[in-house]
Amino acid sequence: MEFSKKAMEIAPSITLNITAKAKELKAKGIDIVSFGAGEPDFNTPKNIINKAILAMEEGKTKYTATSGIQELKEAIVKKFKTDNDLEYKTSQIIVSTGAKQCLANAFLAILNKGDEVIVPVPYWVSYPELIKLADGVPVYVNTGKENDYKFTVEKLKEALTDKTKGIILNSPNNPTGTVYSKNELIEIAKFAEENNLIIISDEIYEKLVYEGEKHISIASLSNYAYMNSIVINGLSKSSAMTGWRIGYAAGCEEVIKLMTSIQSHMTSNTNSITQYASVEALNGPKDELDKMIKEFDKRRKYMIDKLTSIKDISIIRPKGAFYVMVDISKYYGKKFNDEEINDSLTFSKILLENKDTAVIPGIGFGLDQYIRLSYAISIENIEKGLNRIEKFLSELK
Repeated sequence: MEFSKKAMEIAPSITLNITAKAKELKAKGIDIVSFGAGEPDFNTPKNIINKAILAMEEGKTKYTATSGIQELKEAIVKKFKTDNDLEYKTSQIIVSTGAKQCLANAFLAILNKGDEVIVPVPYWVSYPELIKLADGVPVYVNTGKENDYKFTVEKLKEALTDKTKGIILNSPNNPTGTVYSKNELIEIAKFAEENNLIIISDEIYEKLVYEGEKHISIASLSNYAYMNSIVINGLSKSSAMTGWRIGYAAGCEEVIKLMTSIQSHMTSNTNSITQYASVEALNGPKDELDKMIKEFDKRRKYMIDKLTSIKDISIIRPKGAFYVMVDISKYYGKKFNDEEINDSLTFSKILLENKDTAVIPGIGFGLDQYIRLSYAISIENIEKGLNRIEKFLSELK
């Protein structure tokens, strides 16, 4: 039997594979430290959980409109106005099963076969595969250490062809933690306008910024950017609701209508109980979010201090999200026992097998000389895991 060639060409998520392997070993009673987490280690705030319980008790357990309940879309409109200085109508909002589905809907809505989307390197692992599933072509731009791993207009111009349809923008960034400034975003918005491009702006980490950084939505910077950006966001990171599967997108009415039509045949509405709980997440108190940000910042600083003290590695200093990218390439060519390490995947495999510590290989993000560590785990586990990594590096010959 012959299966879909497109499906067979899709690479599985390295982050999910590593995390699953770490959980499997933990279940066997092994003391695994996993730096793979792409989710807060805090529970969903109690006020949100209580709203979910109330929704169930009130019988709000039925199908909803595909694009989301009106109360939630109104709360999202209010959030965009308050946080991002963006004026949307509820007809410009779609609620989906996570930001990942929003992205999938967006690519399916805008791409025709062979259309190109400019993707920054490093990138979140799913961007290229979602573009390919929509018959698009990811065009990679090596943003470069000298540019703090961010787009420059010069780099964008080099990637531009007559098939370019859009640009992926991710700020704060996964995996680097870099945050685009207002001036940088203005330049990118001008480039998009000059070349009639759609901007897909993934802002899922917007609340998790440090060192005085401020998140700015590119859609707020010009009329063109407003009309031609699809802004992707959600509550997974900011409200510790990863398992609830809730994301949302905003854009012009035409593209949101297309995304809604696609979703109506894929999954229909997002879980109804999650939607009612999400109204509370957006409209309710933010005390728990403030605590979470302070704790992440504390862990971030601890991890930076420890990593910068370890011999022959360097880091990309994160100012957002909850990851640190660590350059381990000076250890390539060395061996652990008789096994030589020449790439991030081999490094990660041997580390997990011998030091019970899981990290994400940088190859999944297009940066093979790096590994990604998450600080969405406890300080105690960060300390234990970094000590194990330091010991592992000292044993490479």
